[in-house]
Formats: sequence, C-alpha cells, structure tokens
Amino acid sequence: MFSEAGAKVVFNYQRAREAADKLVAQCGAERTAAIQAELDGRGGEKQLIDAALNQFGRVDVLVVNHGIWPSQDAPIDELSEEQWRRTIAVNLDSVYLLVRNAVAAMKRQGGGHIVLVSSTAGQRGEAFHCDYAATKGAIISMVKGLSTELAPHNIRVNAVAPGWVRTDMSEGVLTAPDTRDRIYSTIPLGRVATPEEIAGPVLFLCTPHAGFITGEIFNVNGGAVLVG
Repeated sequence: MFSEAGAKVVFNYQRAREAADKLVAQCGAERTAAIQAELDGRGGEKQLIDAALNQFGRVDVLVVNHGIWPSQDAPIDELSEEQWRRTIAVNLDSVYLLVRNAVAAMKRQGGGHIVLVSSTAGQRGEAFHCDYAATKGAIISMVKGLSTELAPHNIRVNAVAPGWVRTDMSEGVLTAPDTRDRIYSTIPLGRVATPEEIAGPVLFLCTPHAGFITGEIFNVNGGAVLVG
C-alpha cells in the first residue's frame, strides 16, 4: 500500500524469503528492498534502519508492526520467565531500538513519521496473555511520551491499535470452534479485520492529511473497544 502511494520501501522478513522476494518483484526492485533481520533487541534493528539509509539515503517513515502473540493461554502463575522475556524482547525492546535508530536519522533530515502498532489488548488487557498486553500497553505510553518529545523536531508519533485481524499469527484461534465464536461475539461489526484495513490507517497517519495529528491512538477494531 505504501508502494502504491509512491513510497520507496524497505521491509523486514524473518523466514519467508520466497514471499519477500515476490513482494519486492511486485512493488518494483528499484523502489523496494527486503532485509532479513531478527527483530528481538539484539541488533537486527540497526541493521534494518541502516539498510534503508544505504539504499535510499533517508528514513521518512518508520512503521513498527512486527510482534509475537503466544497463542496458548498462560495463567500468570504458569507463565514462564522464558516466554515473558521473549515477548518483551520482540514486542518492546526491539521497538525501542528501531525508534532510537530511526529518530537519529529523522533529526538529521528535519522530520519524519513514526507509527507503532499497539492492540486492543494494550487498552483493556487480555486475560491469560499478560506478557502481550503489557508490551502493547507500553507502546501506547511510548507514543504519548515520544510525541511531545519529538514534536520540536517535526517528528510525528502515533499508534494504530487493531483488534482481531486475520493473519498467520491469529488464524488458528480464529478458526478453532472453541475460540472462534467467543472472539466474534466481542466485535460489534461481527467480523475480524483484513490486513488492508489496518494498513490504510497506518498510511493515512504518514501523509499530509494527518499533519496535525501526533500522540494519537487510532483504534481499528470493529467497535470492540470504544475509547477516545
């Protein structure tokens, strides 16, 4: 969607090399690059930002939309330290490092846009998924703080907070009989989102149409969580 809007795009993939190469070909190799990097707080984040700078000379937009959601319910007294640390590393430590490196470039060039992807879980919590909800709530606080910190540098910082979206990560629980009906019953529009319905608001926040918006949590959840 960013490519169709005229942007040059560097995106990350973890294992899906074939799909990444196909997307580069579809969007145009002269305007698109796929970088394999582990975004878990151990250095792949700088690699990704550096790749964008080396390829195109600047970073105007940072969209942080990677993350993990351990699908198995884990009561807090059974939630392993390993799972807790892994979720924090991927969903929060990595966000910090991506933002840190991107902001350094944006300050040098005079501005930019940052969109972090949070979740309804960051606003209302999610039972048996304390690790995930904690990271998504922290992202909302990051947006609130960074938006005021970076406004003097002409850097706008916002979040998109999706509800349930049909992706590879969620497909299992969205199709399993014991969880599907429960999930759908919480969504007033009666369905889950498509990835395109999340990408559209992300793109909007990076255009001049959103030039007076910063520090905002853009809810895209079919009415499941009504805040504002």
